[in-house]
Amino acid sequence: MAGPVTAAVLVIGDEILSGRTKDRNIGYIAEYLTAIGVDVREVRVVPDIEEEIVAAVNALRVRYSYVFTTGGIGPTHDDITADSVAKAFGVAIDVDPRARAMLLEYIKPEDLNEARLRMARIPAGAELVPNPVSRAPGFWIGNVIVMAGVPTIMQAMLDQVAPKLQTGVRMLSETVRADAREGDVGGPLGAIAQVNPEVSIGSYPFMADDGRPNTNLVVRGRDPAKVAAAVAQVRAMVEGLRKPG
Repeated sequence: MAGPVTAAVLVIGDEILSGRTKDRNIGYIAEYLTAIGVDVREVRVVPDIEEEIVAAVNALRVRYSYVFTTGGIGPTHDDITADSVAKAFGVAIDVDPRARAMLLEYIKPEDLNEARLRMARIPAGAELVPNPVSRAPGFWIGNVIVMAGVPTIMQAMLDQVAPKLQTGVRMLSETVRADAREGDVGGPLGAIAQVNPEVSIGSYPFMADDGRPNTNLVVRGRDPAKVAAAVAQVRAMVEGLRKPG
């Protein structure tokens, strides 16, 4: 695509908001999509409440190229993502024969009870997202891609959909270690950012191995020449700070 391709990540689940489960998907998805030329612009976490899921899906899908959801497509009563997404799109939902067949590749017919069959309920018109790990599929409807919350399964599903995504020019990123505190570089870094409006320049403080505060300066952009020019200015600024006097 000519312009940037954008995405939002919608994490669904009371367990994330309560802290019982620590999210491991947001960073993985963001890094994965950035590497293939899709910019993650927003992340939301919502509880297992239908109206909140519906509202979030509808708000995000009109704002971004893609919405990736994680969580809430399991066999229990509080796994309501599929129903909520169907409601957001105004379509029916029922057991999908394709999804049921996938479940039977992993589950014995006599074990396919009502709870497990919930994982085969797919909104009308949705494309299935295969699940090589446990077979219960995700789905893709409109620009919304619904994936599992279990990290290994989510990652496998993301591998399945990635080749089908539209992508833009990949974001380039280069890091310069300042060997200085963030407050020492704030002024000159702001001046560099002002004369390089087509790149993004950020500062990220951290504690170095020697226990002293330090800062990474990160330049991001799509034009290699402009990124290189900004990085050269940042490096020159850092070298200037290191010189005595």
